[in-house]
Amino acid sequence: MADIASTDAPAAGLSVREIDDGTERLHRILMIGIAVALVIAPFVTYPVFVMKVMCFALFALAFNLLLGFGGLLSFGQAAYFGMASYVCAYAAKFWGLSPELAILSGTAVATLIGLVFGALAIRRQGIYFAMITLALAQMAFFFSLQTPGFTGGEDGIQAVPRGRLFGLIDIADDRALYWLVAAIFMGGLLLIYRIIHSPFGQVCTAIRDNEPRAISLGYRTNRYKLVVFVLSAALAGLAGATKAIVFQLASLTDVHWSMSGEVVLMTLVGGLGTIFGPIAGALVIVSMQNFLASLGSWVLVVQGVIFVVCVLTFREGIVGIIAKWSKRPL
Repeated sequence: MADIASTDAPAAGLSVREIDDGTERLHRILMIGIAVALVIAPFVTYPVFVMKVMCFALFALAFNLLLGFGGLLSFGQAAYFGMASYVCAYAAKFWGLSPELAILSGTAVATLIGLVFGALAIRRQGIYFAMITLALAQMAFFFSLQTPGFTGGEDGIQAVPRGRLFGLIDIADDRALYWLVAAIFMGGLLLIYRIIHSPFGQVCTAIRDNEPRAISLGYRTNRYKLVVFVLSAALAGLAGATKAIVFQLASLTDVHWSMSGEVVLMTLVGGLGTIFGPIAGALVIVSMQNFLASLGSWVLVVQGVIFVVCVLTFREGIVGIIAKWSKRPL
């Protein structure tokens, strides 16, 4: 942000402070725009589709927090997304917990798993870190496959009851559930925005850019990396638990390695290291999956082509290239 401001300020006759204020104002306007769009969306399109976009957008935002601002490439995000989905579905169906408690249970388990996996993974860097996260995620997948008493095996946990929110509001209706999902998504987005712009977030960005220099300044980098890892896992778990309530289903797809690849694709298409990029990426990928469903397995081929085109033509992603043109961080 400071680099952009310092480059453009002399030409525009603006101070760095004025540039920063303008960026903050732009972000505020975009947040309000997203909130307004969410209010209008269920009246002009299918609510379940929008809820799916929000769940995966939150998932992509969580991954972007880890890689885009923490500099940690994980191929195991499906472990937190999927295990939270299973726990939430099991708690709602077999323990009879209300939806808010079921979602919190799934999020808590994902946070705990993230703490354990993160403590192991951050001991290595680069490709070794990525491979460790993939191996740990595969352990979660095979655990899910081999424990049908808990996960339902290949059938998954089906017909998950939505129940009553706080024991008062019946969310069996899609429109009623929509507002809960919208609140969770906006809350997650605002939390991530606050983390990124906090002193903690700035230190994480410094570690991403130059870890040896951060260490020389006295920062215990492994602690920061572990915290951002756990935060990312918790938010991914929140997305997975919410998705289980929306679709009333938790399955092996949620914890499969391809889910980890899908969230990477969403983030890169939208714009890695941007605030709003993962939302755009999730919208594009989920829209393709829904509107091109008639193509069957060819949807994956189309996704692959789009990914290759994005990498070759605009590596910054959709929002990243807009930010580059506008010279404003988005």
